[in-house]
Amino acid sequence: MEVVLLGTGAADGWPNAFCACDSCAEARRSGVLRSPTTALVDDVLLLECGPEAGSAAARQGRSLAGVRHVLVTHAHSDHLAPELLLHRSWVTEAPLDVVGPPPVIEACRPWVAPDAPVHWLPVEAGDVVELDGYRVRALPANHRVLADGDSVLYDITAPDGSRLLWACDTGPWAEDWFAAVEGAAYDVVLLEETFGDRTDLDGGHLDLVTFSELVARLRDAGAVTGTTEVVAVHLSHHNPPEPELVDRLAAVGARPGRDGERLTA
Repeated sequence: MEVVLLGTGAADGWPNAFCACDSCAEARRSGVLRSPTTALVDDVLLLECGPEAGSAAARQGRSLAGVRHVLVTHAHSDHLAPELLLHRSWVTEAPLDVVGPPPVIEACRPWVAPDAPVHWLPVEAGDVVELDGYRVRALPANHRVLADGDSVLYDITAPDGSRLLWACDTGPWAEDWFAAVEGAAYDVVLLEETFGDRTDLDGGHLDLVTFSELVARLRDAGAVTGTTEVVAVHLSHHNPPEPELVDRLAAVGARPGRDGERLTA
C-alpha cells in the first residue's frame, strides 16, 4: 500500500494565512507549509475530498485521474467540496464510488448528473464495504457536524493485506470503541492532532495530551505495534513550532506528517 499525504494541515492550514504567532512564523521561515489534510492511496483511493485536494495533488506532482473510490469522513468544508465531482465529470466518465455518512452523500448528489456512473455508498460506524479488493470498515468518530454519528473514521485493508487507520477528525475515543480495533496491528496510523497545547477548546479534536493517551490505548489494544508507523495529521498552529513538535511526538512513538510525504506499508 502506498499512501501519499497530499495535505497534513487543519482546516485553515499551517501557517494560518492571517496569523503571526510563533508557530506560523516558523512555518513560513522554514518553508514547511501544510494544506488541509487529504491522502491518496495507491492512486485509486482518495481520502477526503476537500477544496484543495486537486491543487495539493498537482503541487506534489500527482494526478487524481486514477481515483475510483472517494472516502469522506464527514461534511465539514475542509473534508468535503462536492464541486470537485463536477470538475471530474468534465474530463472522465470512469466509474466512481463515493463513501461517507449520509449527510456527505446528500451534499454530493446535486453535483452529479443522474445518469453518471457514480455509486453512492452511505455508511455509519460498523459498516463494511468492499472496493475492488479494498476492505473498508467505518469506525465511530468523536466528532460531529450537526448531529452525533454524522462522522466516521476508516479502517482500510488493501488487497495485499496491509492495513491503514484513517482517524481524522476525532476527539478522544469512548472506552468501548477500542474493541473494534483490538489486534488490528496496523501498518500505518494517520491520527489527527489539531489542538497542540490548547486544552480549552471543544472535544472534537485531539491535543498533544489526548493524542498521546489515544496512541497508548491503541498500543494496549494491539492496534499499534512496534512496527506501526504513527503519523500525526490535521496539524494546526496551536502546536509548538516544528522542531519542538517533532521531539514531543517522538516521545510517544509518533511524528508529524508533511505534505507530499510518501508512506509505504
